[in-house]
Amino acid sequence: MKIKLSLVPYIIWMLIFVIIPVILIIYFSFTDINKSLSFDNILEAGKYSQVFLRSIIIGAISTVLCLIIGYPAAYLISKVKLKYQNFLIMLLMIPMWTSFLLRTYAWMTLLEYNGLINKLLVFLGLPRLNMINTPGAIILGMVYNFLPYMILPIYNILVKIDKKIIEAAQDLGANKFKVFTKIIFPLSLPGIISGITMVFVPSVSTFVISKMLGGGSILVIGDLIEMQFLGNNYNPYLGSCISLILMIIIMICMKIMNSLDTQSNYTEKRTKK
Repeated sequence: MKIKLSLVPYIIWMLIFVIIPVILIIYFSFTDINKSLSFDNILEAGKYSQVFLRSIIIGAISTVLCLIIGYPAAYLISKVKLKYQNFLIMLLMIPMWTSFLLRTYAWMTLLEYNGLINKLLVFLGLPRLNMINTPGAIILGMVYNFLPYMILPIYNILVKIDKKIIEAAQDLGANKFKVFTKIIFPLSLPGIISGITMVFVPSVSTFVISKMLGGGSILVIGDLIEMQFLGNNYNPYLGSCISLILMIIIMICMKIMNSLDTQSNYTEKRTKK
């Protein structure tokens, strides 16, 4: 009885902030302005297939870049002494203590045509670059903001790898390359999968970064949803339908990641044996 009572606050929280909103999104997705059953919103959302594709591509590129940068960073942090590890993790976390909006504004100042980077290029005798309001600027903003979400899960897995396994592999004649490819990397796959999920999901659904660094000219799913609820063309029915499609895309991606995580856990057990 005590256990059930302790779950009541969580059940209420889930009901108010998760279940009811999802039900409302589904309801509005399949109704029109007259509150009648309609599939017009799905047909209308299909016209924005290029926006969905663009969002997935930008999110995938940002995720891959975060992995390329984040894995070596997490590996190097895990190899230093513990006191330095704590210091480096703190340095990684400090930017996250500031406002997400403020960090994105900072990149606007750096990337704009008369920004600090272009001023430095002019000082060095180089031509200015058109960096702001481009897909590259959006990807850069995503990588900067979401990189810690890739590093931390990988780091947490790497520091938990039993050193005795690595020593055993070395005793059996494995060189550093084989130790990494056959032991360290397979055992770190759960962290990689968690990092990919934590980066890809917000990268696909974000709208602040694309709006500020893309100048509103590069439309992604988050911008499209915002336009339906806050723009001049107010249409919560279409906005709900697009949100529902986005949720389905995210759920499919998470399902794929979970299946890979299951396979990686199986690999981890075989490696330890």
